[in-house]
Amino acid sequence: MRTKFLSTGLTATFATLAGTLASGTALFAQSATDGLEIIGKPVNGKMGFQPAATELARDIHGLDHFLLVIITVIVLFVMALMAWVIVRHNRKARPTPSTFTHNSPLEVAWTIVPILILVVIGAYSLPVLFKQQEIPEGDITIKVTGNQWYWSYEYSDEGIAFDSFMLPRDQLAENGYTDDLYLLATDTSVVVPTGAVVVMQVTGADVIHSWTIPAFGVKQDAVPGRVAELWFEPEVEGVYFGQCSELCGKDHAYMPITVKVVSPEAYQQWLLEAKEEYASLESAPRTIKLAAAR
Repeated sequence: MRTKFLSTGLTATFATLAGTLASGTALFAQSATDGLEIIGKPVNGKMGFQPAATELARDIHGLDHFLLVIITVIVLFVMALMAWVIVRHNRKARPTPSTFTHNSPLEVAWTIVPILILVVIGAYSLPVLFKQQEIPEGDITIKVTGNQWYWSYEYSDEGIAFDSFMLPRDQLAENGYTDDLYLLATDTSVVVPTGAVVVMQVTGADVIHSWTIPAFGVKQDAVPGRVAELWFEPEVEGVYFGQCSELCGKDHAYMPITVKVVSPEAYQQWLLEAKEEYASLESAPRTIKLAAAR
């Protein structure tokens, strides 16, 4: 249906109309979210995590740092042990090698100590995992569907639904983004308020995708025919970016995610405008939006 539609001589007309609709949507989308700081984005030449914007992300960062300490201690101990063996038991220092075959206390120690280390790691990591997997009752529920190659969002309790496409380079400025956000910014954004528990219901329409926002500490595969859930409670107002994190086809690298975290008051304003604006978008022919994205 889509191919037949776009092959007609009316393609240019509908594409122009779609561009007009998209521009109007972009201007509308900025009205309730102007002035937000861009926080969650990759930075050239930097290492480490993006700033944590949720409790889940802080827990993950803390667990990573804890494991780094344990790993560092183990590596230093092994290196010191190897150095001691090399110095103490080389051919010059000990020309006649020892003939013993085992040492029971040592063997018990190197069995028990790793077990204790794993128990300690499990005691710290399992609560972090369970907190992610135990989905609380959400203040806001959003269904997200991965498509080749864009995202669809539906605010289940508000009757709002829209698609989210990557912005072309020449449309970044008019949507309030700088050139360095190419491949990250989208024409529409998920908007959520601070202090609200947001539950995302994630699925796929065609192949497996993956919805992730690193600064929130969340990632969930979008599997066709299944609905999985993730949750987060944003704490810091700003703009956060993510990417599809499951190889999903030729345009996998071109389906970014944009989430804007605003104040509760700005969110209520956005809801009022969105209920009117996105209702008009839903009534537009699907092929028009696809043409605009191309």
